[in-house]
Amino acid sequence: MKTKDFYFDLPQELIAQHPIENRTDSRLMVLDKRTGEIEHRHFRDILDYLNNGDTLVLNDTRVIPARLFGNRPGKEEKIEILLLKHQGDTWETLVKPGKKCKVGNTIEFGGGLLKAHILSIGEDGTRIIRFIYNGIFEEILDKLGEMPLPPYITERLDDRERYQTVYSKNPGSAAAPTAGLHFTKDLLKKIENKGVNIAYLTLHVGLGTFRPVKVEDVLDHHMHSEYYELSKESAEIINRTKKNGNRVISVGTTSTRTLETIGDEKGMVRESSGWTDIFIYPGYNFKVVDCIITNFHLPESTLLMLVSALSSREKILNAYEIAVMGKYRFFSFGDAMFIK
Repeated sequence: MKTKDFYFDLPQELIAQHPIENRTDSRLMVLDKRTGEIEHRHFRDILDYLNNGDTLVLNDTRVIPARLFGNRPGKEEKIEILLLKHQGDTWETLVKPGKKCKVGNTIEFGGGLLKAHILSIGEDGTRIIRFIYNGIFEEILDKLGEMPLPPYITERLDDRERYQTVYSKNPGSAAAPTAGLHFTKDLLKKIENKGVNIAYLTLHVGLGTFRPVKVEDVLDHHMHSEYYELSKESAEIINRTKKNGNRVISVGTTSTRTLETIGDEKGMVRESSGWTDIFIYPGYNFKVVDCIITNFHLPESTLLMLVSALSSREKILNAYEIAVMGKYRFFSFGDAMFIK
């Protein structure tokens, strides 16, 4: 299976640069994963496709202001650090420009309010750093950091909360679980009133999820690991849904990867936490997830491969071609797809 098999041509103007004013006004493409039949709706209409007894699984991670700009003491250059993964008292980070950040160097932020000491450099160029500060780290980060918007979003985001889901709770992500950005509290209440269960899990999204696949053969690609948690309460809701013959509908590829990591061969899950580097591509047999609510993804990305695995590469690429012709908005702030 070749990476180029997942290429499609996307006009630049279809990459959404800002969130739509009302979250539920985004467009919704509904794709039947078996027949390939397509319907065009708005996201508020998702209510029509959810049934009493189904379970909607949401990722309640919260994006931290993970982009920091600083300099080496006494130097005037601008150094950018992007926090990727919290590991005890250290962080795995991306640093630009890397050539100015060697082991033993210190970088200052906010005039020394926060300092980062570089401990080691990974084979992939990531830096392991330890922060030095007085006070509460989260408060300092909130003061100095910026939201880590993807590089294809070039316009400034004035309201940080628009890059958070309305149910975000547990800080730790370097990127938003963007399929969840379409929900409002009012829509979630209507979904619950219809008899649909809502279960939460946490997966802290790292940038590895969005990194391009640089190998020719898909099977040679290695996913970066991300931390997840599933509570006993959520596990019980999901298992009850499976036993009753109802559908488990994951919101986003992050929820999907977590459930498929934890699920056994009978589709049952358990209270669990840990790290996952699961890579889902066509040929994968889903154990837990029946349907996915997702955004429109980058060409040749692992996310596009995942949704292709739930339906088929041909049906997904056909849907994407129709989305391009119909001028759907793509990527993080774009429109949504429900694969049923």
